[in-house]
Amino acid sequence: MNHRQTILVGMVGVVAACGGPPATVTPEPVPAEITVRPGIDVLLSDSMSLVRHARLGLLTNQAGVDAAGVSDVDRVRADGLELVALFTPEHGYRGEADPGEAVPHTTDSVTGLPIYSLYLQNTAAIAATLTGIDLLLVDLQDVGARYYTYFSTTVAVMRAAARSGKRVVVLDRPNPIGGTVQGNVLDTAYTSFVGILPIPMRHGMTLGELARLANAELGIGADLTVIPVMGWSPAMDLAQTGLPYVPPSPNLRSLESLFHYPGLCLMEGTNLSVGRGTDHSFEQVGAPWLDTTKVLAGLRAANLPGVSFSGVKFRPKKPGDGKFPDTRLLGIRLTMTDRDSYDPTATAVTIMAVIRAVHPTKLKWTPAQFDRLAGNSSLRTGLASGAAPAVVMENWATEQQALDRRRQQALLYPRPTGASGTH
Repeated sequence: MNHRQTILVGMVGVVAACGGPPATVTPEPVPAEITVRPGIDVLLSDSMSLVRHARLGLLTNQAGVDAAGVSDVDRVRADGLELVALFTPEHGYRGEADPGEAVPHTTDSVTGLPIYSLYLQNTAAIAATLTGIDLLLVDLQDVGARYYTYFSTTVAVMRAAARSGKRVVVLDRPNPIGGTVQGNVLDTAYTSFVGILPIPMRHGMTLGELARLANAELGIGADLTVIPVMGWSPAMDLAQTGLPYVPPSPNLRSLESLFHYPGLCLMEGTNLSVGRGTDHSFEQVGAPWLDTTKVLAGLRAANLPGVSFSGVKFRPKKPGDGKFPDTRLLGIRLTMTDRDSYDPTATAVTIMAVIRAVHPTKLKWTPAQFDRLAGNSSLRTGLASGAAPAVVMENWATEQQALDRRRQQALLYPRPTGASGTH
């Protein structure tokens, strides 16, 4: 395996935007001076020698922006580098496609560059799109959850690059929900595009660290360089960095939704809506038949830390998952009250257990889909049998400790000893 690591320090210049994909930027509280710099800033300020005189491809989308919110495409072109092709993950270049929607190859109307869609493409097909480049830059915002497909696309492109003899440079970004590790570790028998590596539901790593781990554990052999984030600690979430929040995909519209996602995404494999088609996707769950009074009573009795629950009614409009379009749903809204104690994975398991207790014949699972997301079948069968949340989660801490040992050589940002499960 040809494996390289780059750690760079430097100041960042700001270049006016000129033609990248539009980005919807939600301001977060910004310190007087930005001290956290994503990999794109570090690359262009300190490591131009890596990319100068190379024909560059860029795997990115609307969330690929620098510390000032300027798109990578604009920054790279303004710095005089030879950008010859764009590549995109699920949801497309502008992050507008529905989950699972096929996005065709196209041409960018602003830059005239070809845009190759890599979502669900095999190694040979991806390798064919790399023929005109020397080096592929990867700048994707992972969300800290195992199911999120941008990591799987990164693994796929690393495999194709290894086959084609192309270099890969990952421009790292903060894990927006921090370095906490929670949830079960995937059983490799359930490896899929929503679970490419045996890591926890909430993995606590950055995309660059995940790429290093995959390169080693999957034997990819990519010529991989990771440009780390400057000034970021795994104790920080995105709101503490001063960096803009750009929704990485259509249904993760707020940082709040990202914190809930590692748990609520499991419910995609049930007959519960997670709020797709509303302004609060992955912040609420519901169904036409839900008895919110009884469910709320059960959840409040569970006394889960870091989260509160309230009753809500919502009506999905053209939901990407096809669940209950234009139907009035009765639901539960989640509000994170303390990020340090909140465990979205345990919360989701408890929600499903309570709903199953209240509605034993109405809550349904789609076994294949749920088990892919859960990374095993035992979570579903345990919940379906009425097992208590503590029982179905009893091995999770041991699994997380095993990850701590496996991942040490892949980590780029120091963690305190025994950091799993804590900020």
